Amino acid sequence: MKKKKKSTATWIYEFAGEYQSSYVISIVLSLLGVALAIIPYLLIAQMIQQLLSKQMDWLVYLHEGFVLALLWLLSVLAKKVSTTFSHRATFQVLGNMREAVSLHLSKMELGRVQSYSSGTLKNIMVERIDSIETTLAHIVPEVSGNMVIPILIFVYLFFLDWRMALIALIPLPIGITAYMLMMNGYEEDYKNTIDKTKILNDTAVEYIQGIEVIKAFGKSKTSYEKFVVAAKEGASCYVDWMNKHRYKQSTALTVAPNTLLFVLPFGLWFVMNGSLSTYHFIVIILLSMGLLTPLITMMSYSDDMARIRTIVGEVVGILENPIQNHAESLNQSVDNYHISLKNVHFSYQEKEVLHGIDLEIPEGKLTAFVGPSGSGKSTIAKLIAALWDVKEGSISIGSVNGQEIPLKDYYRLVSFVSQDNYLFNQSIRENIRMGKPDASDEEVEKIAKESGCHEFIMALPNGYDTIVGEAGGHLSGGERQRIAIARTMIANTPIVILDEATAYTDPENEAIIQQSVAQLVKDKTLIVIAHRLSTIQDADQICMIEKGKVIAQGKHEDLLNSCPLYQSMWQAHISVKDEGMEVVK
Repeated sequence: MKKKKKSTATWIYEFAGEYQSSYVISIVLSLLGVALAIIPYLLIAQMIQQLLSKQMDWLVYLHEGFVLALLWLLSVLAKKVSTTFSHRATFQVLGNMREAVSLHLSKMELGRVQSYSSGTLKNIMVERIDSIETTLAHIVPEVSGNMVIPILIFVYLFFLDWRMALIALIPLPIGITAYMLMMNGYEEDYKNTIDKTKILNDTAVEYIQGIEVIKAFGKSKTSYEKFVVAAKEGASCYVDWMNKHRYKQSTALTVAPNTLLFVLPFGLWFVMNGSLSTYHFIVIILLSMGLLTPLITMMSYSDDMARIRTIVGEVVGILENPIQNHAESLNQSVDNYHISLKNVHFSYQEKEVLHGIDLEIPEGKLTAFVGPSGSGKSTIAKLIAALWDVKEGSISIGSVNGQEIPLKDYYRLVSFVSQDNYLFNQSIRENIRMGKPDASDEEVEKIAKESGCHEFIMALPNGYDTIVGEAGGHLSGGERQRIAIARTMIANTPIVILDEATAYTDPENEAIIQQSVAQLVKDKTLIVIAHRLSTIQDADQICMIEKGKVIAQGKHEDLLNSCPLYQSMWQAHISVKDEGMEVVK
């Protein structure tokens, strides 16, 4: 049986969490405010009737005026308090939405996360969620109130004179017809604005992040033109949409509220022929003016409600992505750190890139993955690091299947350093401390020294308190890499994976880092992916990967004698080193 899809209102109510009652209180107070706002109309009609009957006791009018003022104040107060409760619940909704998305993204496979552009995710989690705060906080109480007001007024008018109640509704079909014509094609037009806005956001992020490359290759003009086109389309889609429906909207907003256009002539006729009392006519005039205006107010929220549906839909779209298939709790302790891959298959989209990998990675030893670009080395490493889920086969740590280990426990066992590690816009100290949140300043500095990056850190203006900039932009590639290594080493996990961890360092610093890392990962299960074969000559095990398969494994000397591909890669590596030395001479 197909699972029923939750409505936007249901999702919002769930996101409200412990503040759900605040929305309920907000609606109750809004309805109370509506009731308090309707009663004065009846009192005003009564005062007019008294004037017509020549009631001259000013104390009567003073008393009734005081009651009017009190009811007005209570109505305003009820609406203000209602909005306060609604805002409180809405802030909780926005916070819970962001928290839910952040948590869910951390549990999704890397590939699914990367299917969203950074601009799209940032736009959803920051600007778009934030943009619904004011609207959502006001819609909940105001829509409920505006729905009840016309019903109560119509029922009361029908009670006074059913003919006048129906006459007051004559403008409604005209307004509704114009409104329906205006809403024709609404979904397509609205989707067009959303799509164009997303393109604009993504183009802006791409332009800003790629400004260095744009300048370096003299592409400022073409790149800026792309941004200008996106900006113009992002604006024109709204202008075109408004121009297409402006006359229909004007008709709906002008005709629908004009109940007096029909109430006054028919009411006068009924009064003159004696079928309607003057008092009731006055009451009907006053109440009819507020009969359809609330409906017009609700119509004005159409775009806002559509935007809320769209944004909640985008959030839900992220939350409906499947999370990684790992157990919720650890039922069996990991007894050792030997890694075993059995018949592992893996596909990107529909293309299989790993074809039945069988591999044993011994505990406490150095295992190196080598092979041509695109052979599957990094994919295997990411599977071992649980950044992806194995589609077929299994990966075990000790005697425990990796998917039986909860992700939070898994990441305490395995740490992963890639060549593109991200640094947060915080101090160097805090970036290193992320590997061990409770680490003291002394521990941070100790691991930095052991990782070979203390010296360059101290040369920076503020030492360990230097802010690294967005994505570590204030540091060089090699410096970012060394900070990332220190962050991994302070985590002190028993299994460490280094994917081209020294790719951005010069040969001199590479040697320092390798010596430092060698000491820090002593007795750990270490997996290294390297293109420079000289860096893994002394590995306990070298695995040659080609076209998604392990075609050979053994020590350096074994592969030189038995694996033609390794031999050719080694000869190419040696010749490049020799040429480099010749250039230096």
